Amino acid sequence: MNPEARQEVLVTDVTAEARPVDPTAAPAEEVEEAGLRPRTLGEFVGQGQLTEHLQIVIEAALKRQQPVDHLLFAGPPGLGKTSLAGIVAAEMGVGMRITAGPVLVRAGDLAALLTDLQEGDVLFIDEIHRLHRSVEEILYPAMEDFKLDILIGKGPTARSLRLDLPRFTLVGATTRTGLVAGPLRDRFGFVGRLDLYDVEELQSIVTRSASILDVPIDADGAQRIAERSRGTPRIANRLLRRVRDYVEVRAEGSITSPAAVAGLEVFGVDELGLDKVDRSILDVLCRKFAGRPVGLTTLAQCIGEEPDTIEDAYEPYLLQQGLIQRTTRGRVAAPRGWAHLGLTPVESTLL
Repeated sequence: MNPEARQEVLVTDVTAEARPVDPTAAPAEEVEEAGLRPRTLGEFVGQGQLTEHLQIVIEAALKRQQPVDHLLFAGPPGLGKTSLAGIVAAEMGVGMRITAGPVLVRAGDLAALLTDLQEGDVLFIDEIHRLHRSVEEILYPAMEDFKLDILIGKGPTARSLRLDLPRFTLVGATTRTGLVAGPLRDRFGFVGRLDLYDVEELQSIVTRSASILDVPIDADGAQRIAERSRGTPRIANRLLRRVRDYVEVRAEGSITSPAAVAGLEVFGVDELGLDKVDRSILDVLCRKFAGRPVGLTTLAQCIGEEPDTIEDAYEPYLLQQGLIQRTTRGRVAAPRGWAHLGLTPVESTLL
């Protein structure tokens, strides 16, 4: 295999056992985030039905002494898809290789990864819906028959070579299931959907993370953070770190309910979990356009963000909370959005 192809593939080698982390290798917050990930299904909070199904799949594979069938995890960002992939590898006692769909540009990139796997290893591909078509086609025989087809040469002298691969488990993660090609989706033996977490589950996650970070926190403080975490563990852990910074600098170092509320307000996170950009979107819809429909491009220009960023990162939560609506003419603020700004449609027309 071409060594240059191997160097161009961005992968991370993760084994079932924790490895020492070089603090200079990644920003401290990324290292900290990795340390907060659950390592077993018993530590994983929430997604009860999914974890039960996974437990059955893993135990059955262990009894048969075979790799776990290929898995596809779908759901919004930050819900634990990468953590679940790591848990599968840890429960099976095998190594794990991590990469992302956009990184695998050429078929040779994926071929380098596949030929470097050991028997039973887990290959995790994040954003699998963004795989290039040529790369995706290499996966089909690899997933079904554990074979790798390589074309050697060009033109009339070209010939195909089929290599045997070790039996491995492909774990894919996607935030947009509809963009995963049908033939690829059908080759996964198990497809699991991750849903947003409720406040009680997020409170447990915040309490566990605070214990790992050695931050004193009471139940009310954890609940205040959980309530503003938009149903997402990744956001909950991020807010926890910011509140920790606040209490260490401006409070007594312990996260209580008043301290959590004060810290979150300092960092611009309100009682619904909205940040500055979320409120800017509502402000444009309510005040600037007085409730009239606004196109996505116009909205993006008004708040200084890219349209794709608004559509993918901010709109979903605003829609889920009933703060905005999408119509055929554009985006409009819903009654709850007006109320959140302390306005009514009548008042807004006077501004």
